[in-house]
Amino acid sequence: MLQYLYDLKNELERSHIFFCYVGPISQNLLADIMGILEQKMSLEQASRTTILRVFSVIVEKVQNILHYSDENLTAQKVEHEHAEPVLRQGIIAVGYDQEHYFVLSGNVIANRKVPILQKKLTNLRNMNKAELKQYYQEQRRKSPENESKGAGLGFVEMAKKASQPIEFDFKPIDEHTSFFSLKTII
Repeated sequence: MLQYLYDLKNELERSHIFFCYVGPISQNLLADIMGILEQKMSLEQASRTTILRVFSVIVEKVQNILHYSDENLTAQKVEHEHAEPVLRQGIIAVGYDQEHYFVLSGNVIANRKVPILQKKLTNLRNMNKAELKQYYQEQRRKSPENESKGAGLGFVEMAKKASQPIEFDFKPIDEHTSFFSLKTII
C-alpha cells in the first residue's frame, strides 16, 4: 500500500496534475479547494481571468458531483437502505500542461443516464464558440430538465470556458453503474 502511494504521486506528476482530491464532496470542501488553488496559481503568475475560468469550471464540476453522483454515503446506511444521501463522492483534479490549465472530474452514475449525457456532451463538443453562446441563451429560456437540479447549464458553462472541446468518457463498472470522466482544458 505504501509503495502504491509513491507510485500514485509519480503518476500524478507525470500527468502534470498538481492537485487531486478523491472522496466525499461538500460546499465547504469547495471553498478550501479554491483557496489552495488560488495560492498555487497566483504563485505561478496565472492571470486573474485564467484563475476565474478555472474556478468557474471547478464549481460546475463540484456541483455536478454534489447533485448527480450515484456514489454516496448515507447516515446509517446499513440500517436504512433508502436514507437520504448526505455526502456524494467523486474525484477532482487540476493540472497544467502545454500552456493550459485543465480540470478533470469523475463520479459514478447510473447506466440509464449514460446515453443522455453522451448525446448532450457530444453535441456541446461539436459546437463552436458562437454556437455555444447561442445555445446557452436558448437553454436559459427553457425550464429545467426532469432530473436537473438547476437550469441544466453546467456543461454549457464549462464548454464556453474551455479553450478546446471538452473530453469525456464512460467506463462501465457493473450492470447498474458507470464511471463518468470529464476533462475541460482552459
